[in-house]
Order: sequence, then C-alpha cells, then structure tokens
Amino acid sequence: MMIQLSSIHKAFGARVLFDAVRWQLQSGERVGLCGPNGAGKTTLLRIMAGLEEPDQGTVARSSNLTVGFLPQDGISHTGRTLFDEAALSFQELLRLQNEMQELEVQMGDSSVQAGEHQQLLARYADAQETFHHEGGYDIEARVSEVLHGLGFSQTDVSRPTEEFSGGWQMRIALAKLLLKRPRLLLMDEPTNHLDLEARNWLEDFLLSYPHAVVLVSHDRFFLDRVVTSIAEVSLRTLTPYPGDYSSYLIERDARLQRLREQKQQQDNNVARMQAFIDRFRYQATKAAQVQSRVKMLEKITPIEVPPEPKRVHFTFPASTKSGRTILELKNVCKSYENLKVFDDISVHIERGDRIALVGPNGAGKSTLMRMLSGVESSDSGTRVEGHNVVTQYFAQDEATRLDPSLTVYETLSSDSPVSMVPTIRNILGGFLFEDDDVHKR
Repeated sequence: MMIQLSSIHKAFGARVLFDAVRWQLQSGERVGLCGPNGAGKTTLLRIMAGLEEPDQGTVARSSNLTVGFLPQDGISHTGRTLFDEAALSFQELLRLQNEMQELEVQMGDSSVQAGEHQQLLARYADAQETFHHEGGYDIEARVSEVLHGLGFSQTDVSRPTEEFSGGWQMRIALAKLLLKRPRLLLMDEPTNHLDLEARNWLEDFLLSYPHAVVLVSHDRFFLDRVVTSIAEVSLRTLTPYPGDYSSYLIERDARLQRLREQKQQQDNNVARMQAFIDRFRYQATKAAQVQSRVKMLEKITPIEVPPEPKRVHFTFPASTKSGRTILELKNVCKSYENLKVFDDISVHIERGDRIALVGPNGAGKSTLMRMLSGVESSDSGTRVEGHNVVTQYFAQDEATRLDPSLTVYETLSSDSPVSMVPTIRNILGGFLFEDDDVHKR
C-alpha cells in the first residue's frame, strides 16, 4: 500500500464533494480519475498530494513515498535556460556533483596533509559511487530525452524559460515532474498542452513507468492506452472499475441501469406503503399495520442515481452565404531570422472545406494558422479573403488573451453584436455554465 484514504470528508460551504470515501493505491497501478465536472477530481488529487487537507478522515502514506503533482495550468518558469530548469529535477545529484568538484580541488592542494588527503579520497569515492549508482553521469542524456519527447527542439534547450508561452511552460513543468520519477505521480489533464507526437511519447513513458500514476484526462484514447483501472468520482464517493476506459463505460452503464431499476422498485414500494398509510391512518383495526409500514419507511435509505451527464450543445448562428472561394494564400514566404518556415507556398480553401493541419513540432502549423487568420502577415506573397467571409481565430493560448477582470457574461457581451446579446445566457448554458457561474470572473 502506497497511500490510503480513510473516511475522507470534504466540503466547500454547503456543497459536499466527498463523504466517508475509502481508497487505497498500490505501487505500479495507473488509475484514471473520471466523473462529471465539479465532482471533485482535482480536489482529490490535491488531497493525495498533501496540498489540501480533508475536513475529516486521514491520508496514510508509506514512509518512502515521494509525490509529484502536475496541475492543469498556472505554472511559469523564469531566470534559467530550459536545460538548467529541467536539470533542477536532479537537485540532490547536482549537490553531490558540486561536492565532488570541491573535493577534487581540495585533493589537488599540495598543502593538504597525507592523513587528511586519505579522508578526502574516501569521501570522494563514496560520493562518486552514489553519483554513479543514481545515474548522475546520465543527467544530460535523461534531460535531453524527456525534453525532446515533449516536443522541445535542440535549439530550445539553451533558450531562457521566460521566452516560452503558457502551453510550453506546462510542458516544462511536466518534463521536470517526469525526470523526478516520484513514486506517486499525480497529473491533472497532462495532455491539455501536448500535440499528437508529444502525447504519444507520454503514453509510452507512462506505460513503462515503474511506480503509481493517478491522472485526470478527458482524452479517452489516452486513458484506454495508459490506465490499468478507472476510479469514478460521483455522488460524494469514489467507485473503482478494473480495466481501461472503454471497459469502464460498459460496466458503468450496466451499473447505472441496475441502479435505476432498483431505484424504480424502491420508489414503487415506498409509494405503495405511503398509499396504505394515507388510506388507513385513522382506522383502529389497521393501526398496527400502519405503524409497521411507518417504521419500514423510516428505515429505508433512498437510492441515489447520478443525473444524466450534461452535454455541450450549441448551433452556429445563421450567416450570409459566402462565395465559393473562402481564402487563398498565394506564393507566401515566411521566416524568423535565419529560420525559413515557408517558401513560396499557396493555399486554396473553398466553402464547406474542413481541414486538419498536421506535422511535427516546429514545422509551422501555428504560423500557418496565424497567417490564414490574418493575425500575422507573411514576408511576401498575398492573402485574399473571399466574398462575404467572416473569419474567427481560436489560438492555442486563447485563454491568456481573456481579460481576467471581466466576468464570463461580460466577456461574451463585450464582443457580441447587439442582436446576439439576448441569447448569451442560452449560449453559456449550452456550454454548461450554470446559474451564478456566468457572473464569475
């Protein structure tokens, strides 16, 4: 047992997330946390990481347990190169390396007496053995392997970390976490900021990871490949399911169907007993039977059935019909200093086209998106929009462009045409913003 939760209770105000939750995790397990938004998945990770305390209950951890936690976002790094930042994952080995270097200087000092020199030599031998055993001589190779797997180029390793955008900052945080190799790896949406190649690499990394992993992800294909079991967070409790995500869906649906049938049967029994009580409450000859049913009703614990999962729904507003040609790039070139990204390319998009851009990191996918949207201009060539075309661009780092001082409702209304303002609440509801959610910043 690596970590054990006993009778965990956690609430925020009147909203209870967990009530008497029990769970334990063994080394080598890879668990996917699933459940509706707001059920408490992130809170559970934070409790396991020791970043948040339960209101009641205990969290028992094995004596040798090391925990690493990756939040969804909000991490940034400054003041070091990418390589030096990632290498901080080996702080103890780097300290040992510095000690070895200091010992080398001392041993080279001719004024050191023979006896003291022998002591320095013995200390150096011990430090060197530990450094070798813990992989100290492989630090550079290990850092380079993980950074490359997560999509960083060779030229990136010497760049200052503050030059990287929010999504890449989270990749740096993920790299550091993987390099530390904690015995319990907790990750909240680790694939959010990864492209396909990096996600595939992370899958392979986790499949060979020798310790326990608990992760939250909405990527069902990622879960299917990586996890050995699912733990569903719902109705203030946690329900484990063996197997991958697809197996979980089948078993969950079957369980819900059984639960609904039991609930229906219970409701029917309660209705019959209540009808009997209401009918014969004032008849002396039926008093014993009425009292018996009243006691039976008091002992019944109502069966709770999770509500149907909410789904995002929306329709695109009607727009003026465009011409057949939507957008064209003609003989476009684009470079960044000495890096030539595009050389004399042309793109033709027609009404009804749905196009996916694929390719390795650094090939220019985001650059092409920005040129298509008109956010960024090319060095040469032309961009031509078709008749009646309205262009909208959703960037990779779109969230960083939002004004944090505005509420959700204000954010939509500030950019909406007057004709759309009356429908903003409906649109937000379609994207699962409920009640006072729309007034949150």
